[in-house]
Amino acid sequence: MDWDKLDEYAQIAIDKAVFYLPRILLALLIFWVGFKVVHKLVDLLRKALERTGFSETLRPFMASTVGVLLKGAVLFVIATVLGADLTGLFAILAAAAFAIGMALQGSLGNFASGILILTLKPFKVGDWIDVDERFGRVVEIGIFSTDVLTPGNKILIIPNSLITDSVVTNFTEKGMIRLELEVTMPYEESFPKVREILYEALGQVDHILPEPKPEVGILNFDSHNVQLIVRPYVKPDNFWEVTFKAHEAIKKAYNRNDIKVAYSEGVEIGKIGE
Repeated sequence: MDWDKLDEYAQIAIDKAVFYLPRILLALLIFWVGFKVVHKLVDLLRKALERTGFSETLRPFMASTVGVLLKGAVLFVIATVLGADLTGLFAILAAAAFAIGMALQGSLGNFASGILILTLKPFKVGDWIDVDERFGRVVEIGIFSTDVLTPGNKILIIPNSLITDSVVTNFTEKGMIRLELEVTMPYEESFPKVREILYEALGQVDHILPEPKPEVGILNFDSHNVQLIVRPYVKPDNFWEVTFKAHEAIKKAYNRNDIKVAYSEGVEIGKIGE
């Protein structure tokens, strides 16, 4: 046995232990204390977001993201204490982040838009909104998309980037919505008379708000009729119910008061080819 070699290896091991043992102990201490501090900070952040009324959907995500970043910082400090060279790792992470960003460009746009919507709160769950000619009630606001329930009981999954790039009409913000009902009257009929008939018909429809008062006016003139616009105000949840009942009440009122409308008398029937 080569005792000289053995002594040399033992001395190297002792030198390494003397060099690395304090660093390892310090790294373990940083790990233990650092993660405890991170958990405490995340709890404080979560409570602070809850007190300020921050979005319930965004609170867990924000707390989780901050927690991951702080834990990453703790691990970075530990690696530095142990003397690790992180230059290559940073280069790999930067390249990976760039590649992922390019691949998920659209999703990242939706993600950023979701953060804006949840932070700025242009609307909330339960609001009636119109986005890019899509009308419905918001049932869920997610990080990447917003679910809207249409009056036809269909769920529209709208990308958040489309919402932030479009004009959003929030009908619930003011607590009321104005209906736009178009009807006609003949040229020979008195407009003040028809206007009173329409007001009377609207008075028989439930859920029409007394204030602001409904509006009735002349919209346009066509070749056969005078086109009228009827604008009652309702709560957003009663939009379609009042629309149907108002049309029904107006038709009955026209019938009772013998108000004429023009329509085509004849129908031409032709063949349909294969």
